[in-house]
Amino acid sequence: MASRVTAGRWGNPPAPAAPLVDVLIPTAGRVAELAVTLAGLAAQDDPPFRVIVSDQSLDGATDRPAVAAMRRVLQAQGRSVEVHRHLPRRGMAEQRQFLLDRSAARTVLFLDDDVWLEPGQLQRMHEALEELGCGFVGEAVQGLSYLDDDRPAEREPFEAWDGAVAPEAVGRDTAAFERWRLHNAANLVHVAREVPLPPRGWMPYRVAWVGGCVMFRREALIEAGAFEFWRELGPEHAGEDVLAQWRVMRRDGGAGILPSGAVHLEAPTTIPRRPVDAFDLVAH
Repeated sequence: MASRVTAGRWGNPPAPAAPLVDVLIPTAGRVAELAVTLAGLAAQDDPPFRVIVSDQSLDGATDRPAVAAMRRVLQAQGRSVEVHRHLPRRGMAEQRQFLLDRSAARTVLFLDDDVWLEPGQLQRMHEALEELGCGFVGEAVQGLSYLDDDRPAEREPFEAWDGAVAPEAVGRDTAAFERWRLHNAANLVHVAREVPLPPRGWMPYRVAWVGGCVMFRREALIEAGAFEFWRELGPEHAGEDVLAQWRVMRRDGGAGILPSGAVHLEAPTTIPRRPVDAFDLVAH
């Protein structure tokens, strides 16, 4: 039986199941996008999960009607939802570490506040992580406005993992860095159209990093230092997720999952100033 409580039992729901995944969502100033992100989570049947939101909005976006309604839906479905007002802003690395510090499940999913998940994706990522035994798996976010924008040259770096996912050293000066082009536009949609999938319905592939939707073994992330490097950065930076993933990849390996059911809402960024990349300033 799915862990998601359906409408017929909302009036008398059972006690929430112990979460196997903590979904960690950093947000700031987004209402419609965050509501859509939560709606995507509400469509996930399994595994049991908890949602933890760190809200750095100046006007309390998590209390707006659309977001509040989706919080209530998730709670009616048997999901615990925590919202933490977290100010002042000290940068995305600190925001992510704040969320991780409040997690407890063996597995954590860092999900951006502008990503909709196709039903079944949480279970797919969890199964992949368990089967592969690596440090993380991710579903790169797809911009579906680019469905007619086929970019064969950017798809050339695609390389499926053949056998076990192994540790890799990735950096700006490595050939593996060029894999980042795979995740532009809707490139993975076009890869999935051409690459035969195994019977299980997904395959792991090599990545430079994955943005927006990454599931970690919590222990592997912590052992690699997580986002504790935030103290070495100013509040205006980007690439903190890349640095954390590279550290995990060096120790335990990481993989992208094809096909990706993570859809980018293509909203304007809430971090317009990104003068530095964390991975250029902090050792990895």
